[in-house]
Amino acid sequence: MSKETEVMHLPRLNKFLIRLCRGKYAFVEYEVKENLLYVTKAYTPEEFRGRGIASRIMTEVIKYAEREGLKVIPICSFAKYFFEKHPEYKHVLA
Repeated sequence: MSKETEVMHLPRLNKFLIRLCRGKYAFVEYEVKENLLYVTKAYTPEEFRGRGIASRIMTEVIKYAEREGLKVIPICSFAKYFFEKHPEYKHVLA
């Protein structure tokens, strides 16, 4: 698995991320409250956008929510867009 596809989960920071190169990361931040996972922020450095990196991270967030029995509430604009584009994941939405 290449570094660019390896999604790391940092639960203490409420963050999923991919290390793109030295000092550059794409990430999704979240908060969990009462069995709800709020996707609060998604970021990919500009030069890495358009490669599906944030979508890859969101897929891991969804897998995590499913394993933990959490429902997802997209707060940030990317998360909202992701769920509009991928109706196959609507079952995890609150």
